[in-house]
Amino acid sequence: MKLSNSFSGALRTFSYFMASGTHYNLVGIDYLPLYGDEPSAIEQVFAIYANVIEMDENGKVLNSKYAEIRATDYLKQYCNENFKVEPPYKDWELELY
Repeated sequence: MKLSNSFSGALRTFSYFMASGTHYNLVGIDYLPLYGDEPSAIEQVFAIYANVIEMDENGKVLNSKYAEIRATDYLKQYCNENFKVEPPYKDWELELY
């Protein structure tokens, strides 16, 4: 089975804004250096995104913005010790497969 066009588009868009340093939820956070200096932080962001995103039986993405927020909030917390993710992550959201 191939990934749906809906998921491919959502992933491509998320990846673009993450890689360009222009994600709307990360304004003012200098996270681009993490790509070279601390890649495991970026790995965790994409794991959260993949774990949280939901699709219907036809592969249509149902919650792309929510998945982005959950994923990027991890970086906010990682880069700013005063930021707390709400609600706190569940174990399944943080799993690395």
